[in-house]
Order: sequence, then structure tokens, then C-alpha cells
Amino acid sequence: MKRRTFVALPAAALLPTDTALPAAEPSVIEGNMPIFADQLKAELDFPLSWAHTGGDFRTWKRRARAQVRELLWQPEDRTPYDVEIVDDQPRDGYRRRQILFNVTRHSRVRATMLVPEGSGPFPAALLLHDHGSKFDIGKEKLIEPWYDETRRASAQAWAARYFENRFVGNELAARGYAVLAVDALGWGDRGGLTYEGQQALASNMFHLGSSLAGLLAYEDMRAAALLAGLPEVDDRRVAAVGFSMGSYRAWQVAALSRHIAATVAVCWMTGVKEMMVTGNNTLRGASAFHMVHPGLTRYLDIPDVASIAAPNPMLVFNGELDTLFPPAGVDVAYAKLRQVWNSQHAGDRLVTTLWPGLGHVFNRAMQEDAFAWLDRWLKR
Repeated sequence: MKRRTFVALPAAALLPTDTALPAAEPSVIEGNMPIFADQLKAELDFPLSWAHTGGDFRTWKRRARAQVRELLWQPEDRTPYDVEIVDDQPRDGYRRRQILFNVTRHSRVRATMLVPEGSGPFPAALLLHDHGSKFDIGKEKLIEPWYDETRRASAQAWAARYFENRFVGNELAARGYAVLAVDALGWGDRGGLTYEGQQALASNMFHLGSSLAGLLAYEDMRAAALLAGLPEVDDRRVAAVGFSMGSYRAWQVAALSRHIAATVAVCWMTGVKEMMVTGNNTLRGASAFHMVHPGLTRYLDIPDVASIAAPNPMLVFNGELDTLFPPAGVDVAYAKLRQVWNSQHAGDRLVTTLWPGLGHVFNRAMQEDAFAWLDRWLKR
């Protein structure tokens, strides 16, 4: 006969089934942050930042740029642009054009361009449009559309809301700049995106071995190279100009592209730790996929990436009352930027301004300051 073995159970296991157990602690807290978010933040020490690495600045730039470039998840694309002008007409000192070109091997896009009358080559600006959860217009947010009355009305309302009834591209063209604006994937002519669909689009691109933010960055690099190579443009005097998400795109393309000589970035600059706090819009998630490269913050903070553009001229504006980018994060980012430009004896080439009493806007006063500054560097 086999012996039976009896095991003594802990007292808790013998409790009646109706005895209440301690409530479990939530693992996901307000803002869809993990409960260990503070620990994750503490682990971010940005080891590839200039402040940590030092040494030869050009060597650092190459290393940092290569790391960002790797995390875009975009293969090198040398597809010919094959530019085609499909509309060209005069308007008050400049010509209005619609062009078609291959922004990548997968996408041929329609872009808008304004070119000053007269003999070039001209200084130029690549215009990077914002997000704004408004997808019916993209390039039209910065260059007034003459080709579509419905989009024109939508664009005029947008200009009234954020740019004090000005179109930034038209204003720059009147000042002697050739300007180019291209729709990002999902906006304007490349529409079909909705606010709710952004996260799914990003996920689907990850599954396909690509990245939504990486594609946006790479297309901006291609657009910068196209603009610099046009016969009307002086390839040594090309700026990147953007507002909101366009600001992010502006300093990002300045960091990644050798074609950008100066940058105007308005209302998108902060430190990543200061941005990832309860109540910040970034924690909502969907729109952030256009501006997040998986793994990048293991190496570099947001201003570290922008600093790859140093010592080229850069102007960065934020509004003191902008709830998307509270002053604490802006101050951290500005200090990091100044440290890099100053280390290269180029402090006079960097402007960082927190505009008092202003929110998320690029109004006329800001524009006048930015355009005068741009003239200083590109209209010599």
C-alpha cells in the first residue's frame, strides 16, 4: 500500500472563499503611463549627447547623426526626383507653381512652390507644415492655395488662427525667398488620415518594417535635397522653417541634412523628461507617432538631436503660455542648445526666445523677428 504525503498549506490558503483580498495596485496610471515611469525617466541619461561625449565636435556630429539615421528605419533612396511643373503663373513679384516629384521610390507627390521674379539663384526655405489634427490641408497651411477654393477657405481660417492672417510662405516669397511646401503622408493631397487612425497607421508601418516618424523625417530630407538642387535656388542658402510639428521637422531636417544652412523652429522644443508629465498632450499618444523614433531617447534628448545642426544658425521660439510645451521643459532644452553652440564659439548663431504672454502661435511680431534674423544669415 502506497503512503500518502500530506503538505501543510499556509494559513492564507485556508481562508474562507468569501474573505476579501487586498486590492491590487494599478500598473497603468493617469495619462496611460506605466507606474514605473519615474524609474524609466531616471534611466535616461542620454549618453550620446555632446555634453557627455565631448571630444572632436565633427566626430560627435557624425556619430549622433548616424544613430538618428539608423533609427528612422528608412533605407537609402536615390530615386530620381523627375520634377515636372504642372502649373506656373505670375503673382505680385513672384511665380506660383505646382510641381510633381518623386519624394521616395514609393510616392510621387504634388508640391507648391513660389519663386521670386528676376534672376536667381535665390535664398530658399523648405516650409514644414504643422499637425493640428487638421488633415484636409497640409502645404496649404503655409502657402495660400490658388488652385482650390475649398482648401483656400480652410487655409485662410488656419492662417487667421495661428499666423495672424498671414501665409508664411507668401510672405517669404515677397521678401525674395524661393519657398517649397510638401504634404506629409496623410495631409492634403495625400489625405485619408483621421485623428483616430494615426495610431493604427503607425502600428501598420511598424509591422511592415518601417516607421511613420522615420518616413516623415526621410521625406523632409529628400525635399531639402530637391529644393537645394533646383536651378532657381542657391544651394548654400536654404533654410528650414516650421511651426508646431513643423518646428520639430525643421530642426530635425537641419540635423540630418547637409542642405539646410539655417533653421527657424517655432513652438516645438522641450526636454523629453519634462514633456512626459501628466496632462501633457503627448501622453494622448496618437499624434505623437509622427514625432517619436523608437529607442532614440536611449541615446539623445530632444535638444541633443537639434544640436547636431550646430554651429549652423538656428532660431527657436516658444510661447510662455503654450500648454503643449511648459516653460520648465523649454528652459531645459534652451540651456542644452546654448551649451552646444557656445562650445563651438557660435553663440551668436543661436536665438532661443520664450515669448511672454503668447501661447501656441506664430504671430506677426514673431514672424518679423524671425524673418529679419533669416535675412541676416541668408541674404548676404
